Amino acid sequence: MKICAIICEYNPFHNGHLYQLREAKCRSGADTVLCIMSGNFVQRGEAAILDKYTRAKHAVMAGADAVIELPTVFATSNAELFAKGAIHILASIPQIDTLCFGCESANKTTLKLAAKYLNDEPQEVSNKIKELAASGVSYAKARAQAWAGYIPMDVLCSPNNILGLEYTRAILASQANIDILPIERVGGNYNDESLRENYSSATAIRASFHNKELVQTNVPEFVANDLPLRIENSLDILEKHAILIRNKAEIAKVCDCTEGLENAFKKAASLPKTLQESLTSARYTASRIRRIALQNLLKIEEGFIRECLQASLYLCVLAVKKERSDLLSALSEANSPLLIRAHDEEALQKTAKACYGTDFHANEVYRLLYPNTKTEKNIFI
Repeated sequence: MKICAIICEYNPFHNGHLYQLREAKCRSGADTVLCIMSGNFVQRGEAAILDKYTRAKHAVMAGADAVIELPTVFATSNAELFAKGAIHILASIPQIDTLCFGCESANKTTLKLAAKYLNDEPQEVSNKIKELAASGVSYAKARAQAWAGYIPMDVLCSPNNILGLEYTRAILASQANIDILPIERVGGNYNDESLRENYSSATAIRASFHNKELVQTNVPEFVANDLPLRIENSLDILEKHAILIRNKAEIAKVCDCTEGLENAFKKAASLPKTLQESLTSARYTASRIRRIALQNLLKIEEGFIRECLQASLYLCVLAVKKERSDLLSALSEANSPLLIRAHDEEALQKTAKACYGTDFHANEVYRLLYPNTKTEKNIFI
């Protein structure tokens, strides 16, 4: 069996994702497409607008053969750890031959060369990044400026290029026998909030639920039927409470909570504004603030994320196409246990057990935000 993997969130699944799925099948030559998808919380530090089982169902209905879950510790992390976590899971599956991802500049040679540079960063570049960051520039911009002359700026500045580059870096570092298949995105950019006719970004779709008719032109009908009428939750309130009850030393252990940010979070938790509104700046992006707040709420510390990167974890199956139950046999050959039925996780040990415990906790928090969340595990679609 030859498997092409896709790392995704599908928040929500839209026409651009459908295009990528079809191109992945066509261009990879694989007989199987496996998605590894974020669970109920996503990399922007937000709650997904639809639960993980519904989003996994959409992926299978759109053409994926199976969907497994990216553990919460990775799904809620920055681009580097998000990518390393996903590749760590995928590298445990011997049949995976290709990783397909969408990006703004789909030049395979450029991405591989840039990844090689970044994995062997010279001291002068490291020093330049630190110098720029100290002047108040965000890390992403500091890195792009420091590498100017080596790597094209757009590769290090465009959101999906950044993720594609981190996937490629992780593959090279892990020495996994996985090739990359970058596909140029169609339609709106990652952060584009303008709703288009057929190919809008997930950002634009989430921001435009009031325009139901136009949203429906951007997603398959089976997705449109499941979309909520509006998005509301009390995540910021829960996050503020978690900041208030935890001490500064505990908050400082959260990934990317550096330079005394724990002090700023403590002060912001008592203000009427949201944490994002209070703390976002040129130096600290909104996504970084949201991720710190979310990981603090879920008690995910950087040290534990890195521990998970060194451990054999698990493949938690969210959905499988009925006709492709043979794929489960292939996945069972991985060097990580397969979680299919309820209570399979009870056999997990040590780090894997703790990692799954974080997934469970995240699911419970998600149900506080969305009480009608789907909970039954019926994986065959």
